[in-house]
Amino acid sequence: MGYNKTYNIFFSKYSPALLLGFISILFFISCKQQGYERDYSAGFSKLLDTANRQSYKDPEGAVKFLDSAFRHLNNVTINDKFRRLGFHYVLAMRIKHNNKEGLLYADSMLDVINKDGGQQKNPSLFSEANFAKADAYFNMHDYANAYPCYFTGYQIGKNHLDKLVLTAYSYRMGMITYQQSHYNLAINYFKDSYKQSLPLDTDFVIFYRNQEILDNIGLAYRHLNKPDSALAYFQKSIDYVNLKGGNYTKIKPNLMEIAKAVVYGNQADIYIKQRQYPKATELLKKSIAVTIQKNNDNYDALLSEIKLAKIYADEKQDALMLPLLDSIHTQLKVIDNKQAESDWNSLMSDYYARKSQPVLALSYNKRYNTLKDSLIESTRLLKETNVNDQLNNYEKEREIINLTNNNKLQRIYLSVAILFVAMALIIILLIFGNWRRSKNELNTVNTLNEKVNQQKINLEKALERLHESNQEKDRILHTVAHDLRNPLGGISSLTNMMISDDDLTEELRDYINIIKETADNSLELINEIFEATDSTIADSKMQLVDINTLLNNSIELLRFKAAEKNQTIELTALDSPEILLISREKIWRVISNLIINAIKFSPVGATIKVNVVRNDKTICIEVSDNGIGIPEANKAKVFNMFTEAKRPGTMGEKSFGLGLSICKQIVEKHDGKIWFDSGDSGTTFYMELNRTEETPASTSLSS
Repeated sequence: MGYNKTYNIFFSKYSPALLLGFISILFFISCKQQGYERDYSAGFSKLLDTANRQSYKDPEGAVKFLDSAFRHLNNVTINDKFRRLGFHYVLAMRIKHNNKEGLLYADSMLDVINKDGGQQKNPSLFSEANFAKADAYFNMHDYANAYPCYFTGYQIGKNHLDKLVLTAYSYRMGMITYQQSHYNLAINYFKDSYKQSLPLDTDFVIFYRNQEILDNIGLAYRHLNKPDSALAYFQKSIDYVNLKGGNYTKIKPNLMEIAKAVVYGNQADIYIKQRQYPKATELLKKSIAVTIQKNNDNYDALLSEIKLAKIYADEKQDALMLPLLDSIHTQLKVIDNKQAESDWNSLMSDYYARKSQPVLALSYNKRYNTLKDSLIESTRLLKETNVNDQLNNYEKEREIINLTNNNKLQRIYLSVAILFVAMALIIILLIFGNWRRSKNELNTVNTLNEKVNQQKINLEKALERLHESNQEKDRILHTVAHDLRNPLGGISSLTNMMISDDDLTEELRDYINIIKETADNSLELINEIFEATDSTIADSKMQLVDINTLLNNSIELLRFKAAEKNQTIELTALDSPEILLISREKIWRVISNLIINAIKFSPVGATIKVNVVRNDKTICIEVSDNGIGIPEANKAKVFNMFTEAKRPGTMGEKSFGLGLSICKQIVEKHDGKIWFDSGDSGTTFYMELNRTEETPASTSLSS
């Protein structure tokens, strides 16, 4: 609703001759302001002035006069030929309303340009011809062909045409992209058009289109489900009409009220969606009161009445709804509005269904479905064209054209290169004699090259053996770690049992505590070595996991460890579930390692903060402490295996320098990133993982 209706009402009220005059001015003003009138022949300039004056009274006579006189001109320029065809184009499009004929003249205009150097020599005319061709396609609703012509003309014309022309065509590109549901792209085009035309809105046509542009931006934001932005632009449209519309009330007394009435209906859409029915009803009634008047926007009035009827139906106010539906039905007999007719049948079907009259309900529902299918089919082809893909294709085509244009420069480079080659041949002849004398030296160099190649082969073999040795080292280390883990675990368990014996002397208890601490530290080192050499890091079972649940479980398991140092762990989770395709066990290991490090290097009584942030394509998990930080000299080493950057915790906890190396391997195998920021007041580690775009059918959700 409100989309490009009031603007069309304005144009429908003007005579064809006046419309031709406006379009002619728009079509010719660019070349005049850029100084192209100098390229008209003297004879054609006089004919053009006469034809322009005559076009306001007798458009067809003006074109016939121009054609007749043109045959007797000598030394005509490309601008003469182009502008004569332009007159024919305007006559076909704006007076005869024959878009196919207009398309033929637009092609002829392009043909004239291409025969005289093309867009490189005549960029302004080339842009105008593309705009003319695009308008013909646009009027025929062939948007797939209209858009590339608009885009080509706009890109080339940006540096050659006046803003009055550019604003009209950025507006048209906005219209096409809006109708194809590319709302973000449409908003950009509409905003460009609005900015370009602001210095020109003393002209009534520009002013009236600007208020429509603001309204269309609001509609685009509404489709993007951004109600606040939509309401802001609807209000801007009303404010713009109130601010500048007073200058034109004498031209069109009621047109300002029609424009605002259309916007009221669009504002009501937002409040209907938010179920703020009193506000919506008030706005719809204000809109209908204006648009339903004779010669006003009766099409829009029907849509507003349908929306008001839907509110009454939703609130079960049949006494208000039925008279309104009867009025709508009467209007539909004289106004062709398929959307309103479709919605009317839907409301009637719902009403009779509520009244337990299934035969009538089914009858109206069949008519509703028929109309709805027709509306869907009418927009299907329009939305099949992917403007974003076209945009990329046109940019590439322009790059190809630019490369082609560089051929002349490349020919110059080629000539210079040939000169250098000739000089090089002379030099070669001079050194040829020396080359004969150095033949033995060349043989020696070849021999040395063979030795270098052999050394390279030997080096590659050595590197391969080194890689195999490294794998064997990992295997042995993994085996040793595995074999030591069980006895060390047993020692730790036995010392735990022995400490609980009340008969031990204090000295013996101290010795057992030393054994226990040594066993625990050794077991922790063995576990880290075991993880560092774990080949399954590269081959993890991927599952769908809710990251909030995983974090909660991890933190709950570590709260007791934090309690040993009177520390607390605070979690700021996402406000809604976020399912990631990850290895639950491996990512749990990373989260636990980061939190344990925060506990280890934070003082007693500290707070460790865990925060989750949702980005467009990733989820970022942050673990922050206010501990001792990481010295500048150690920052580059913290992710190295067996790093020298390891330090004891705030209560003397052991650190073996393997945990963060393991974390980095796991995160990178998930195509993620891990990094940190550290200063005097603590350290924050960040882990970024990719969000899951689609849920694989064969994968189950893991908590």
